[in-house]
Amino acid sequence: MKKTEAVQFFGSQQALADVLKLHKSAISQWGEIIPELRALQLENITGGKLKACRPYISKRRGQSKCGCRKES
Repeated sequence: MKKTEAVQFFGSQQALADVLKLHKSAISQWGEIIPELRALQLENITGGKLKACRPYISKRRGQSKCGCRKES
């Protein structure tokens, strides 16, 4: 799941932080791809409207099924 998708869904980084009970600065420290456990948490919170990238990463394309790129 990309951070921009989650921020757009909730309306702001502050709203995203609030739903996860985090400080806004924690959200700011993420790269573009949301950490796996937080993404799973958001998938659960949104009832599947946001989808977490699954652990399977294509070796050829470097992408998961949802299109998230693996971070280096």
